[in-house]
Parts: sequence; C-alpha cells; structure tokens
Amino acid sequence: MLKEFKDFAMRGNVVDMAVGIIIGAAFGTIVNSMVNDIIMPPIGLLLGNVDFSNLFCVLKEGASAGPYASVAAAKAAGAVTWNYGAFVNTLISFVIVAFAVFILIRSLNKLQKQKEVAAAPAAQMDKDCPYCQSKIPIKATRCAHCTSQL
Repeated sequence: MLKEFKDFAMRGNVVDMAVGIIIGAAFGTIVNSMVNDIIMPPIGLLLGNVDFSNLFCVLKEGASAGPYASVAAAKAAGAVTWNYGAFVNTLISFVIVAFAVFILIRSLNKLQKQKEVAAAPAAQMDKDCPYCQSKIPIKATRCAHCTSQL
C-alpha cells in the first residue's frame, strides 16, 4: 500500500499539481499584501481616511458597550460584528487573482493554437486521376496525362 501511494504521489500530474498549489498560495499572499498595503490605503485616503479593514457593523454588543474603535477591540469585548471592510479587501484580492489566472490561461490558449497551426498538415494540393492514377492539381477538370474528363 505504501508503494502504491509513493507511485501515485510521484506521478508527474500530482507533482505538477502540488507545485501549482504552492505557487498559487504564495501568489495569493502577494496579492493580499498588494491589496491591503498598496491599493486600499490610497482608496481609503481618497474616501476620507477610511481603513477598509476596520469597516464593520456591530450586530450584538459585547461585555462592554460600544462604540468600538476597531474590529479587534470589538472582538476583544465579545461583540458580534459584520466585517464588510475585510470582505471588500478579500473581494478585490479575488478579482486580481482571477484576472491574473484569466491572462495566464488566455496566453496558454494562444500558444496552444499557434502549436496546432504550425503542426497542421498542409492542405492537399493534388489528387490522383481515377483513370491513369497520375498526380494532377486538385482543381483540374481534365487530366494532363490521359486527357480524361474529371
């Protein structure tokens, strides 16, 4: 059983998938950092010093009554919050990752089409005469060798 698992795990597809998952996780971390640290601060500044990661609604007060300065303060007080700012950050991260995957797949499809066009056989330029079996042009209406009507 251990040998079967080793054979399964070392197949090319499984190893490629594992590498893809690891690279995808690292890419997701980079995108999250870009959204939280690069994109959202200027947008928040334009909207009047809004920190999207701290946008929330209190659904139920905690042990100490609000208002709470941040999501962390609300959580520490035991309040139930609806963190829509964190959702906006996550949504923007998803859109960026989805767009990057779309661009990647689109470029791979273009490369695949180019390979298929290059590998496609050339169109047939001649045919055999049914009477004398000589090669004649595909558009010929009369054989040049035996003069048969085609």
